[in-house]
Amino acid sequence: MKTIDALNTSFGDLNSLIDDAIKIDRNITLKNVFGQRYIGRGLLEEVKIKIYGTPGNDMAVYMDGAELEVFGNGQDAIGNTMNYGKIVIHGSCGDTLGYAMRGGEIYVERDVGYRAGIHMKEYKEMKPVIVVGGKAGEFLGEYMAGGAIILLGLNLVKDENITGRFCGTGMHGGVIYLNETPEKYNFGKEAVKAELSDEDIVFLKKHIDFYSKTFKKDLNRLNIKLFSKYVAVNKNPYSNMYCTY
Repeated sequence: MKTIDALNTSFGDLNSLIDDAIKIDRNITLKNVFGQRYIGRGLLEEVKIKIYGTPGNDMAVYMDGAELEVFGNGQDAIGNTMNYGKIVIHGSCGDTLGYAMRGGEIYVERDVGYRAGIHMKEYKEMKPVIVVGGKAGEFLGEYMAGGAIILLGLNLVKDENITGRFCGTGMHGGVIYLNETPEKYNFGKEAVKAELSDEDIVFLKKHIDFYSKTFKKDLNRLNIKLFSKYVAVNKNPYSNMYCTY
């Protein structure tokens, strides 16, 4: 396994070092990462990177199959427009996690900021998944067009909401699962509550089991059947705003 010390290294130099390293070794460890951007951009399958520290904005942008594991927190726009692959964050993340994400999986141990899952989409077998162990900020799943967001809400304090206001605003596809039934005022008018199906239960169990094993959490008391499911009211909520011919 190749180890790269990122201390006092610019983001451009660090990414060049990674590019050179993967030509020799597909397993890389990054130490002392402190805000360097674009780590893992466009990386293909069979590349695995362990990151110790805090990667900067747009980690895994356009990623195409690699696996990144972060031992620390992440900044904004992690997983931006990623196609395939897996991201594991042993900490929390900033805003716009999974922006326009088109495939792959992201697991965050604790909390995420505003607009997580914004513009997520899916196509045929490409169905992205975001699993968050804690809570999310406002506008979760904004303009969501596909994929799935699972919000576990672990370790919430009394009267704390699992997500902020305007969840699902502009939503026209995909699904959001919440381990809570928050008041309707938290949701945009484009999202509506739906009944959990047997397929939903299987789907949730699969991803929650991975979360539990990865972060070493005992979630046996978690009752998946009590999760709330939200979907889009329709697939084209703003059709009346455009001219037709």
